[in-house]
Amino acid sequence: QVQLVESGGGLVQAGGSLRLSCAASGRFFGIGAMAWYRQFPGTRRELVAAATSGGSTNYADSVKGRFTISRDNAKNTVYLQMNSLKPEDTGVYYCNAEMTFWRGERSDYWGQGTQVTVSS
Repeated sequence: QVQLVESGGGLVQAGGSLRLSCAASGRFFGIGAMAWYRQFPGTRRELVAAATSGGSTNYADSVKGRFTISRDNAKNTVYLQMNSLKPEDTGVYYCNAEMTFWRGERSDYWGQGTQVTVSS
């Protein structure tokens, strides 16, 4: 069974920083893209940032220049460094990973979500 375990959320003042981590564990062959999504109350999840296994990254326009996604492939972990946080960044942040298995199968997995609250 594959698990994605997130950590690092919390309460921070506007202008502050937080670093989210998401570690994958279980039985799998490899990991493709890893990403962070966020969800505001009453809305759908939206992509915040994504990173391929080769190191390519992309970001939502709203976080460019403030957030940085990175991966430690040896630890099966993805990070999201969030700087210059704004109250509108408040939401639940979810880790997503495309896991690959030995017969070529691929499946998406999600973390449990971590709350990020930015006070003004």
